[in-house]
Amino acid sequence: MNKNKRIEILTRLRDNDPEPTTELNFSTPFELLIAVLLSAQATDVGVNKATDKLYPIANTPQAILDLGLDGLKSYIKTIGLFNTKAVNTLKTCQMLVDLHGGEVPENRAALEALPGVGRKTANVVLNTAFGWLKDNEGKYFLAVDTHIYRLANRTKYAPGKTVEQVEANIIKLTPNKTEFMFNLHHWFILHGRYTCTAKKPKCGSCIIEDLCEFKEKSEN
Repeated sequence: MNKNKRIEILTRLRDNDPEPTTELNFSTPFELLIAVLLSAQATDVGVNKATDKLYPIANTPQAILDLGLDGLKSYIKTIGLFNTKAVNTLKTCQMLVDLHGGEVPENRAALEALPGVGRKTANVVLNTAFGWLKDNEGKYFLAVDTHIYRLANRTKYAPGKTVEQVEANIIKLTPNKTEFMFNLHHWFILHGRYTCTAKKPKCGSCIIEDLCEFKEKSEN
C-alpha cells in the first residue's frame, strides 16, 4: 500500500466521522480509566451498563474504595472476569489515593504502574482523556486493540505480527501525522467494530473498499 492510498483512507474515514471518540461512557479521566480497565474481553455496551449504575454512586478512587470488594463486584458482576477486575480496580484506586492525591496521573510510567494498566490502556487515557498526540518523550503513540490489529493487517495499511509491530508500523507509515494521528485510533476501532468485522466484513458497504488490499472481499 502506498502513501496516497493511506491518505485517501484516512481522509474518507475523517470525512465520515470528523470528531470520533470512544463509545465508553465517561466524564472524567478517572471514569475513563476504570471503564477501559473493565473493558478487557468485554464489550463497551456491557461496560456502560455497569458503569452507568456505578458512577452515580462512586466515581472517585475513594468512593470506590468505600464500596469494598463485594460492593464493587455487585455493580460489575455482569462483566467478564469481574472478580479479577474488581481486585485490580481497588488496588488501582488505592494507589491513586496514596500516590497521586486521588487524581489520574498524566504520565505514561505512572499509569502503567497501576494494576491492570498496560500500554494500551495508558495510551487510551493519554489520548482520549488528556488529548495527547505524543508521549512524554515526544514520540507518537497509538493504542492498538483487536479491531485496529485486524484492520491494519487485513487492509494492508500497516501489517505486523504483533500488537507492538502494528503500532510501530502505523506510526511509521501514516502520512501527515499531525493531521491524522490523534483520531486514527477511534476511526480504526469504529470501522473495525461496525464494518470491517472479524468474521463477516461488510465489504459491499465499506467506504474504503476500493482502497483496501484484502484479497477475500465479501459482497455484504
